[in-house]
Amino acid sequence: MTRSSIRTWAIVHKWTSLACTAFLLMLCITGLPLIFHDEIDYLTEEQPVFGMPGIGSSGTSKGLLSLDDMLARALANRPGEVPLYMAFDNDQPSMTITTGPRPDSPAADMTIQSFDRSTGKLIGKVAESDGGVMHFLLKLHTDMFLGLPGMLFLGVMGIAFVAALVSGVVLYAPFMRKLDFGALRSSRSARTKWLDYHNLLGIVGLAWMLVVGLTGVINAFAVPIEKLWKANELAAMTREYAGREPLDPARYGSLDTAMAAARAKLPDNNPQFIAFPGGTFSSNHHYAVFFQGDSPLTERLLTPALIDAETGRFTDARQMPWYYQALSLSRPLHFGDYGGLPLKLLWAALTLFTMHVLGTGLYLWLARGRTSSPAQARSPAAIAEPAE
Repeated sequence: MTRSSIRTWAIVHKWTSLACTAFLLMLCITGLPLIFHDEIDYLTEEQPVFGMPGIGSSGTSKGLLSLDDMLARALANRPGEVPLYMAFDNDQPSMTITTGPRPDSPAADMTIQSFDRSTGKLIGKVAESDGGVMHFLLKLHTDMFLGLPGMLFLGVMGIAFVAALVSGVVLYAPFMRKLDFGALRSSRSARTKWLDYHNLLGIVGLAWMLVVGLTGVINAFAVPIEKLWKANELAAMTREYAGREPLDPARYGSLDTAMAAARAKLPDNNPQFIAFPGGTFSSNHHYAVFFQGDSPLTERLLTPALIDAETGRFTDARQMPWYYQALSLSRPLHFGDYGGLPLKLLWAALTLFTMHVLGTGLYLWLARGRTSSPAQARSPAAIAEPAE
């Protein structure tokens, strides 16, 4: 690699790193507790006792109240509102029903009710905007309370982070050509020692940082991805309904009939949630029943079945396109939700690694004027230093 190309990559690394460092540190700090959100919720929230433990709430098991009955209970608690979503837990008879003033209500106007489907008992109710500390951290982590502009901005910062990682790898080879892998020159200046720590932890955690950076970018563009799916695939699935007036909620038909029709078409899958007409994940005329697979990998991949909300007639079912599948896989992978507590502990340790890399990179840039001599400052090694 020529000195000119090294200098170019060093410039790319410096400015992409500086552009995203402060925001990446915020994302690491907020992301660390979010990795353990399930465990924190379990310790801080009262756990309900279900009437029939061990029976999945989204199935057709005997003893579970019907979907129509559960919906009626939820609407009775929120008079004047309409149903937006119904979500299931396939490990226990719990379910959530989300309502709002109108079918296209924003998240701030939604209310989520949790039920025990074996008894019909309400076990929790919360407005979408009243989620406590973890909700605050999640909003700060995903959009900095700025909505879509905040999400897109953090997506750009994620792209800058990935560019900083790639340029750092390119610079690593010329920088380390005269040093053993993992060498820490502790007898040299403090800046040299921190540079070695920066390079070592950066290259050790490279694969993980690339995975988390790329999945973070995909998650940040979730809204455009969802709109693209709705404009293309969902529109194609509901072409025969184009031009019709939106279905009035008073004309919604039986949910149990719709679920039976959907299960008949996708018998080997488990329903994860139902999107009601007029919302982000459905048309103006359909119950969209989203099914997940029955393996650790395929349970993250969703397949929607569209059922005419008035007649209960099956309309269409298609697998999600590749870009939506990428989003579905990125969401849990970003927070280490695939392998239980051991993987989460690894994610947390690597998050601390990343914070160290970001911190040492910032220190190296701030201490850039302390290079021992002009000749050293002009050397290829110095040019390759990530913070120069």
